[in-house]
Amino acid sequence: MRIGLIGTGRIGAFHARTLAAVPGVDTVVVADLDAARAARLAADLGLEAAAGIDEMYAAGLDGVVVTAATSAHAALIHQALDHGVPVFCEKPVALDVPGTLGVVERAAAGTVPVQIGFQRRFDAGYTAARDALRSGELGWIHTLRACTGDVTPPPPAFIPTSGGLFRDCSIHDFDIMRWLTGREVVSVYAQGANRGAPFFAEGGDVDTCAALLRFDDDMLATVTATRYNGAGHDVRLEVCGSRGARFVGLDDRAPLPTAEKNLTWRQETPYATFMERFHDAYVAELTAFAEVAAGRRENPCPPDDALEALYVAEACDLSRRTGRPVDVADVRV
Repeated sequence: MRIGLIGTGRIGAFHARTLAAVPGVDTVVVADLDAARAARLAADLGLEAAAGIDEMYAAGLDGVVVTAATSAHAALIHQALDHGVPVFCEKPVALDVPGTLGVVERAAAGTVPVQIGFQRRFDAGYTAARDALRSGELGWIHTLRACTGDVTPPPPAFIPTSGGLFRDCSIHDFDIMRWLTGREVVSVYAQGANRGAPFFAEGGDVDTCAALLRFDDDMLATVTATRYNGAGHDVRLEVCGSRGARFVGLDDRAPLPTAEKNLTWRQETPYATFMERFHDAYVAELTAFAEVAAGRRENPCPPDDALEALYVAEACDLSRRTGRPVDVADVRV
């Protein structure tokens, strides 16, 4: 298989390296608006570099991976569909609901698969928790507690195009809760705060947030996120049921320094980045995309799933801005 990759920044370089080792992928061709950067990455990894995106498609592709700036995602997905090429795109599909709906409708009307990058669906811990829930081992779920904490904030230039903390970061929690439980969020109440660098507030964003979610079966969930988690990169989910529980992300590298006298489990160097925390999940995700592109597997994360998670993020951001609870139905188009 010949797979193209558009966007050679941090996550693009990571995905390029991963794709090169995916079974069945013979050639990885990278492209970027910064052609020199694409050429450097190709030289470093022993890959091909295209002079531009049009040239990459002209040479023929079996699939394309989009890791460019968020603001370009929707247009690049449409371009791949114009060429009839299966496409994997990092979340989000677009910065807003109309742009996302455009991709959802286009993908639904055609036969070319569009897979969206919610890598937590491929993480062993989340998969095990889902299996335990669906087997009946946990009983009925009364509470979900999710947290996502970055060690250091992104650069100021990222904020205007990020969509905000709920859409950029907590959307992973919204997606994985839907995927794990099979339930839908019906209402939210959210708050945000800024105690770090001023560029978050200047961009209309927050550096820390918290949300209370109610699902359609009356299950409750809390979701928190921050750009300043000094203890380490922290992504966890607590699934609490009437008969049992599962705690995802509670491993030896979880950044959980105890305040108690004794610690009964080993602690190793905490995760520093999301790429460390989810390395194996990213590998599994791109391996799945290669199988989807080859027609050997059903699409594990279509755009309409991304749209549902975006609706929850939209409701949370509206709640934060207005200071009132919001029904998710109120932000649907």
